[in-house]
Amino acid sequence: MFSFKWLLTTILVFIGTAVCIRLGIWQLDRLEQRRAFNFQVETMRAAEPLDLDETTPDDIASMEWRAITITGKYDFENQVALRNQYYDGNYGFHLITPLHYYGGTVLVNRGWIPAESDSAPQDWRMYDEAGEVTLTGQIRLGHGKPAFGGVADALPIDGSHLEVWNNLDVEKISTQMPYPILGIYIQPVVDANDLTPPIPYQPIIELTEGSHFGYALQWFTFASILFLGYPFYLRKQDD
Repeated sequence: MFSFKWLLTTILVFIGTAVCIRLGIWQLDRLEQRRAFNFQVETMRAAEPLDLDETTPDDIASMEWRAITITGKYDFENQVALRNQYYDGNYGFHLITPLHYYGGTVLVNRGWIPAESDSAPQDWRMYDEAGEVTLTGQIRLGHGKPAFGGVADALPIDGSHLEVWNNLDVEKISTQMPYPILGIYIQPVVDANDLTPPIPYQPIIELTEGSHFGYALQWFTFASILFLGYPFYLRKQDD
């Protein structure tokens, strides 16, 4: 196995075995992450709805997916839009609007508007909702960019407001607001009968463990075949 003739092959087999084991461990890590996500969603969905008009918990960022209710007034002057959003196959944007409530301000993903609004803030004003509104929805956390692919948003170097965003990055959006905002955003519930933009959106979540365990077994099997099968292969070559 370690003779000069087979040394390079042996090294490649060891490297391949190590890579397969690492990929198997990676899949097990993904499985644990998936289980933790499922537990979070199930736990928060089982919790009583949070009334933000009564209290704003310090640990609200740990309550993603919990139902929430809130009453307040929108600030349309400081709303932004999220590009690359689709509804029924049609391209458009999501309107992200600050909502002032008794305890502060929180962003609300009001939903989809068609691209014919031309992504200009003055055109978005046709979707204003005057007066006080009461919302029910879910607590969501923002993100800088997707784990794979995607483009992170960069604020203009001249200090002007970025009006159209690639990602709903609550932390970065808050830096261009004239007031503090809560470190979450609200995703209102969907009314199937309400087809007037902005149309609220809720992601479809499959609370399964996926194929991670099966993939892990495959990678560990490949590692076993390489590591245990190689000596038998060498023995046959010497026969």
